[in-house]
Amino acid sequence: MVITCALTGAVPTPDTNARLPVTPEAIAADAIACARAGASAVHLHVRDEAGHNTHRRDLYERAIGPIRDAVPDLIICVTTSSRVDSEPTARMVGLRLSGDLRPDLASLTLGSYNVPSGVNLNPPATMVALLEEMRDCGIRPEFEVFELGMINTLYALAERGLVPDVPIVNILLGSMGAAPGFVGDLAQLAARLPPQAEWAGAGIGMFQRPIVIGAAVLGGNVRTGLEDDPRGLGPEWSNVAAVEFAVRAAELAGRPVATPADARARFGLPALTDHGRRSSRTPAHESA
Repeated sequence: MVITCALTGAVPTPDTNARLPVTPEAIAADAIACARAGASAVHLHVRDEAGHNTHRRDLYERAIGPIRDAVPDLIICVTTSSRVDSEPTARMVGLRLSGDLRPDLASLTLGSYNVPSGVNLNPPATMVALLEEMRDCGIRPEFEVFELGMINTLYALAERGLVPDVPIVNILLGSMGAAPGFVGDLAQLAARLPPQAEWAGAGIGMFQRPIVIGAAVLGGNVRTGLEDDPRGLGPEWSNVAAVEFAVRAAELAGRPVATPADARARFGLPALTDHGRRSSRTPAHESA
C-alpha cells in the first residue's frame, strides 16, 4: 500500500493545528519525518512569509531541496490548485522547477466543484493546458476525483492521449459540495476507474480515518495528512501521526507498506539509480 501524506494544503492554518508546517523548512522537515514513518510520497503546497497560499518558485525550491538531500527517492507531488491561484500560468510554476528540484508528480482536480468559501475552479481548457505542460516537463499527473462525474472526465482526457497508461488517482471524499465520505462511495468510485489505475482513498475531516481503513481493506493506496484533516485525534495530531495510523491500517488489512522504490516502479517513475539524470539545481536566489 502506497502512503501519500498531504502536508499543508490551502485551507488549514496554525490556528487549527499548531503542528501544521507552513515555512519551507518546516514542510521539508515534516516530509522527511513522514518518509521515515512509512510514507512513499508527499503532496506539497507552499505558503509565503505571511502564511498565505502561493505558487512561488523560490519557496518550492527551498522546500524540495532538503527533501531531495535527505530522502532522494521520496516521491514529490506539487499542487496545481486553483484555490491557491486560478490563473493557469501561476498554477504551472511548480512544474517548471529545474534539475532534481523538479517534482515527480503534479496534482490536477478533474473538474470544478463548490467549496464552503467559493469554487475550486478547473475549466476544461485549463485542465488540458496543465496536462500538456506536465507532459512537456516530464511530470506525471496525479488526478484528483471528488465526485463520480470526474471519472468520466478522466476517460475523456484519456481518449485525447493526455492520461498515462497507468493513471494515478486520488479519490477524495467528504468535502462539502462534493461526494460524501463513506466507504460505499469509495468502493463505487474505485470500481469505475480504469482497471490499471493506481488509486488512493482520502477522506476530508472526520472521514479521513474511515476512508484510510476502507482503502486499505479494498486494496487501494491511501492519502492522509493535515491538509485533509488538521484536527484528527486531538492536539497531538500531526502528519507523522497520520502516516503512522495509515501504516497500522495496512498492517491490520494484511498489506505490506510500499517503499518509495516500490511506488516509483508502480507509478512509472524513474528508479533512484536513475534519478541523477536531472541537471544540477538552480539556486533559489537566482530563480525567485
